[in-house]
Amino acid sequence: MDFGFSVATYIVLVLSILYILIILKKWNKDNVKTFPPGPWALPFIGNLHIMDLKKPHCTYIELAKKYGPVFSVQLGTRKIVVLAGYEAVKDALVNNAEEFGGRGKTRILQDMDNDFGVVHSRGENWKVMRRFTLTTLRDFGMGKSSIEEKIIEECSYVIKSFESLKGKPFDNTMMINAAVANIIVSVLLGHRMDYKDLQFKRLITLMHENVRLLGSSMVGIYNIFPFLGFLPGNHKTIRRNAQEIFEFVTKTFIKYLKNLDESDQRSFIDAFLVKQKEEAGNPHSYFHNENLTRLVRNLFSAGMETTSTTLRWGMLLMIKYPAIQEKVQQEISKVVGLAQPTYSHQGQMPYTKAVIHEIQRFADILPLSVPHETTRDVTFRGYFIPKETYIIPLLSSVLWDKTQFEKPDQFYPNHFLDSHGNFIKKDAFMPFSAGRRACAGENLARMELFIFFASLLQKFTFRLPPGFSDSDLMSDVGFTNMPKQQNICAIPRF
Repeated sequence: MDFGFSVATYIVLVLSILYILIILKKWNKDNVKTFPPGPWALPFIGNLHIMDLKKPHCTYIELAKKYGPVFSVQLGTRKIVVLAGYEAVKDALVNNAEEFGGRGKTRILQDMDNDFGVVHSRGENWKVMRRFTLTTLRDFGMGKSSIEEKIIEECSYVIKSFESLKGKPFDNTMMINAAVANIIVSVLLGHRMDYKDLQFKRLITLMHENVRLLGSSMVGIYNIFPFLGFLPGNHKTIRRNAQEIFEFVTKTFIKYLKNLDESDQRSFIDAFLVKQKEEAGNPHSYFHNENLTRLVRNLFSAGMETTSTTLRWGMLLMIKYPAIQEKVQQEISKVVGLAQPTYSHQGQMPYTKAVIHEIQRFADILPLSVPHETTRDVTFRGYFIPKETYIIPLLSSVLWDKTQFEKPDQFYPNHFLDSHGNFIKKDAFMPFSAGRRACAGENLARMELFIFFASLLQKFTFRLPPGFSDSDLMSDVGFTNMPKQQNICAIPRF
């Protein structure tokens, strides 16, 4: 009897459990809000074991093939949602701009900016600083002829530097970084800086090094496991570099404050200091020194790194594809001749414009974008994504989307030309991201790229040094996809 009762009990228990599981499964299917799918996570480390920490976008692209355009990964204990492909990224950043418009929290970036400035801030601070930044940049010539004059002037300096080398091999990293940096420096400080100025060279070196180190494996580990911050590594170098930059900015604006003329504002820093004085009695003002130092660093870095990196890729790609370089030069000669190329010429130069766009697409400068965050609970494409979820809009997958570009894995300027050779816009062209968090300096960057690129190709033909047969198009490790440092030759055309 006891044995029979036990068997019956077990049968009832098993049937009860099965019944409960069926009910739970049905309830989950009908009612539970489903988080995006992803690979199975291990305790403590999550999916860290499958990640390429030096080039995580490569891992995400492979995972998208298996899990679709909206999927999740777990790094440490943090759940991350990745958006892949043009349709998903556009849907999130443009069609659901408010919900996906937050800024993702990354430990090393928080260490540097402490949620101040404009690039990595959030909430009301971000709104106030972005509004002030856009307004002030416009006041100081953004998108106007005055800023174009500064770009043209800077072109003359970098051309002279290239000419002085008389076709000999050189690494163009510092020259191009300095030339592009001087455009935003002239806005921030009210004047350009000499390429040989030791402080200027030091600032450029610090900025460039930080962008490179942000993509290192140790920094990736530190972002996932901040408690390991006591260990030596690149995260400490980044913090030291950032502190040195802040000290320079602080000394600069203290000097400007002593000579501040509210009726004659000559720089971005002047405009901020005037606003700071106006709100001196407001304990809740966002115009304080921490925001100023972070704003200047944000603008200096953003205003230099992506544009200069694009130009460096452009020179390497012209070396790699000499027929394309020659065709660009022919168009410049036909439209501009020996005159100075200006931004207004781009409408008459569809091929050159297409080549610049293809350089941006193919080089894929910012593959992961800057991380986003959901500002509220959102149901997106059938998945429930909670508020404050870390979001990665995978820009690589947009710029290399096979449904949007005919030959995404090739350098192919015809992506931006119709059958008659006219320039055509592509909605999937998102090197500046999209939506609320799109790059604030996009218009300036477009102007810089065209004028610098056309001016340099007008004056020089770019080639490899003697003894080298091919340029290296493998990107270096960094927060951006930057070309490896390598020597090139700028051969004067006239």
